[in-house]
Amino acid sequence: MLRIAVPNKGALSEIAAEYLKEAGYNGRRDPKELIVADPKNGVEFFYLRPRDIATYVGSGALDVGITGRDLLIDSGSNAHEVAPLGFAVSTFRFAGPAGQFGSVEELAGKRLATSYTGLVGDFLAGRGVQVELVKLDGAVESAIRLGVADAIADVVETGSTLRKQGLEIFGEPLLRSEAVLIAGPSEAEGFDTLYRRLQGVMVARQYVLMDYDLPAELLEQATAIAGGMESPTVSPLRDPAWVAVRVMIPRDRINDIMDSLYTLGARAILVTPIHAARL
Repeated sequence: MLRIAVPNKGALSEIAAEYLKEAGYNGRRDPKELIVADPKNGVEFFYLRPRDIATYVGSGALDVGITGRDLLIDSGSNAHEVAPLGFAVSTFRFAGPAGQFGSVEELAGKRLATSYTGLVGDFLAGRGVQVELVKLDGAVESAIRLGVADAIADVVETGSTLRKQGLEIFGEPLLRSEAVLIAGPSEAEGFDTLYRRLQGVMVARQYVLMDYDLPAELLEQATAIAGGMESPTVSPLRDPAWVAVRVMIPRDRINDIMDSLYTLGARAILVTPIHAARL
């Protein structure tokens, strides 16, 4: 069986479970379950702390896993990123008291609090900046006010939490992170199927099918508006002057494309969700 590490809690856990369910796998029903076998699909799920997943996969104890890119890099394990999964997107940034720091180089000799000492240490070492790293497991943004650090490095989504603490972001981003599929040193049987299924889920979440009727003479102009993954599917209608068109479009552009096609002359424009895909 393919042994898959899945986050057991936190921001990654819920969506990772949804992805696997949409990919056709049977996960846990009880949040207390730590190991769940899915013999029909030839896999076994191990529910672990997100921070530990890269270590288990990198050691070969488990075959593949879902974790954050930041956690993978920070772990220093032998696991490697196979593909981004498009959720839990965040940016890793430096922050300090408003107006105090303008660049990463100004951190030299300062105390820097973070939960990701491996990631941050490597980043600063690569730029020749030496700091005193203060490792914290959480609530990093409070470290400056409590006097244990001069600056922090942490995952930032909107920055609102930092601003409430009187902090501001400075310097270049350390990393743009998101959920990723990772694998160990050797590829295991069943990995290709898992990978294709997860890719199918991402496509289904990012795209929809659009159908519309159009005067045949306008087809080239319509294709310029929405060309599809390869090219649209075009079918004749009873009226030889018209055609029916089906095309895959990005979900976040539905209304813009509908408006443009309608203005061009398309009618009977319909949108259908995609539940699964293989491209």
